[in-house]
Amino acid sequence: MQCSYFDAAACRSCTLMGQAYTDQLAAKQQHCAHLLAGHPELRWLPAVPSRESGYRNKAKMVVSGTVAQPTLGILDAEGRGVDLSGCGITAQELRDAFPVLAAFVTRAMLTPYDVPSRRGELKYLLLTASPDGELMLRLVLRSTEPVVRIRKHLAWLLQALPRVAVVSVNLQPQHKAVLEGEEEIVLTERATLRMPVGDAVLHLRPQSFFQTNTDIASALYRQGREWVDEVAPASVWDLYCGVGGFALHTAGPDREVTGIEISREAIASAEASRDEAGLEGLTFRAGDATAFALAASEPPELVIVNPPRRGIGPELAAWLETSGVRRVIYSSCNARSLAKDLAWMPSLRPTRARVLDMFPQTTHYEVIALLERPGRPTA
Repeated sequence: MQCSYFDAAACRSCTLMGQAYTDQLAAKQQHCAHLLAGHPELRWLPAVPSRESGYRNKAKMVVSGTVAQPTLGILDAEGRGVDLSGCGITAQELRDAFPVLAAFVTRAMLTPYDVPSRRGELKYLLLTASPDGELMLRLVLRSTEPVVRIRKHLAWLLQALPRVAVVSVNLQPQHKAVLEGEEEIVLTERATLRMPVGDAVLHLRPQSFFQTNTDIASALYRQGREWVDEVAPASVWDLYCGVGGFALHTAGPDREVTGIEISREAIASAEASRDEAGLEGLTFRAGDATAFALAASEPPELVIVNPPRRGIGPELAAWLETSGVRRVIYSSCNARSLAKDLAWMPSLRPTRARVLDMFPQTTHYEVIALLERPGRPTA
C-alpha cells in the first residue's frame, strides 16, 4: 500500500507503509515467536492476514483550522492541523463522511480548539462504522456552550448523512493529551451502534471500547470459541471482557460464562447484546478483573483474559498460577507484556498461539495463546 500522506511526511503513524504486506506479516510472526521462544512446546498456527487498506472501523480526527475552513486529521509539531480525511487505512464509509462533517462544523459554528492558544471548543470528531454501514459520531467539546447549536443543526446532519445512527457529545474541559472526558450526552434517540461481529451482534455505546479491525476481531473471537469448545468447560470467566466479544461467542447450553470489565458503559453494551440474543447462563459485572478473581470462592474451569497493553500484571498472574485453573486463553495486543506475564505463570504453558494482524502498516498486532497445565492431555 502506498500513502500520499506518508510519502509527503505529513503523517508517519503507519511506520511500515510502503513495505510489502507479506513481509510485514512475516516480521510480526517472527517478532512474536522470538518473544515467546522460551516455550519449546508452543505450536504456532498460521498467522491471520488483514486487508491492507480500509480496515479501520473508527477514526479519531483532531479538529483544527477555523469555523469556515476546519481541518480533520492530526496536529503537526507546532500544533497546526494536518488534513487526513483521505487516510487510506480508514474504512470508506468514514472517508465519505468527513466532507459532510466538515460542513457541519461550519454550519453549527463549532470553533475548532486551538492547542497553542488554548481557545476554541471542538477538539475531536470520533467516528465509528459498523459492518452494516451505520455510523456513530462523537463530538469532543471543551464545554457545553456549543450543544444548543449542535442540537439545532442535528436534523440537517442526519439528513445529509442518513447512515449516522448515534450522535453524542463528550465533554473534555482539560488542556492535556486526554482524548475524552467522563461525561457523555447522547443527542439521538438511539444510544448504541449495532455491530455484527463474527457470530454475535454487539451493541456499542459511545464510551465502549471495540477493536479497530472488525474482520480480525471476528477471527479472534472465533479462535477463542474454537479452543473453548474443544474442552467444553462448564464454567468460563472472560476477564477484561469489554463489550463481551469473547463471552458472547463462548456462551452455550450448560455453560456458565461470566464477563468482568471495569467500564460500566461496556458492561451495559454487553448486557444489551446478551439480552437481544436471548443467551442464558451469561452474566456481566462491572468491576476490576484482579479484584474479582481474588475474591472468588472457587475458580472456573477456563479463564479468558484480554487485557490492555500493560498485560494482566503479577497479582492476577500469581492467582492464575495457584488457582488450579486448567486452561487460560490469553488475547494480547502487546506480546512483550504477554511474555512477562507468562514468566509469572510457569505452570500454565502456552501450547498453541496465533498472530492476527489487527493493525496492518504498523508494527502492532494481536496474538492469542492457549495456556494449559501439564498432566492432562489436550483435547
